[in-house]
Amino acid sequence: MTAHITGTRAEWLEARLRLLEAEKELTRRGDELARQRQALPWVRVEKPYRFDTEHGTATLTDLFRGPSQLLVYHFMFGPNYTAGCPSCSMIADGFNGFAVHLAQHDAMLMAVSRAPLETLLAYRRRMGWQFPWASSAPSDFNADFNVWFSEQQQRDGGIDYNYRREATFAWRPEAAGGGEQAESKVAAMCGTDTATFHRDRPGLSAFVLRDGAVYHTYSTYARGLDSLWGAYQWLDCAPLGRNEQGIWWRRHDEYGAA
Repeated sequence: MTAHITGTRAEWLEARLRLLEAEKELTRRGDELARQRQALPWVRVEKPYRFDTEHGTATLTDLFRGPSQLLVYHFMFGPNYTAGCPSCSMIADGFNGFAVHLAQHDAMLMAVSRAPLETLLAYRRRMGWQFPWASSAPSDFNADFNVWFSEQQQRDGGIDYNYRREATFAWRPEAAGGGEQAESKVAAMCGTDTATFHRDRPGLSAFVLRDGAVYHTYSTYARGLDSLWGAYQWLDCAPLGRNEQGIWWRRHDEYGAA
């Protein structure tokens, strides 16, 4: 017999209507946060960043490819990785479906990583993805947008990630499914050591193109990416929720593997 509370349909409906009011308030709050996000001041990007793309060397302006808005997903894939971060990969599994819709609504979706372009494209083929992916290896792009940190920063406690200064070699919180053991497990899944893995970070940055100039408008990191992680939005509606005990996900072609 279930240990969860049970009730009649009438009791369920009464509780559901109370929850509906809370859900509506969350929606209203989300709309207000979006308005505040879009009201942030724009910062002109002056540095001439260079990227390797399947169409050749590109500037940040070139990455827009027509639309006036650019959404960059900072995909964790360092030069020494043998495969992309499985968490980023799970998020990116949803990109194919909505990238085409975004492009039709004046917004280009682009993944950017530090790994060499040929490595990124090979992994993209393995995953069956089509969204555009650029290598930032020729530039300081990842460092400047706080998604890559040097070994010296790591050793000296000089990492500013998610708008706060981290302690030396800080681990992600256990409550978020992180911690040293989880980091080591995911690092091994990427074919690298834990310290190297930890120097690359995930994030989302938004840019706009106006009169030939590129402006940075927004960046978010860590749990700020939850809304992009489509599987979790489904699990939050499921009876048992996220129901996590550490790292449970794999790349989509690894489920069922020994």
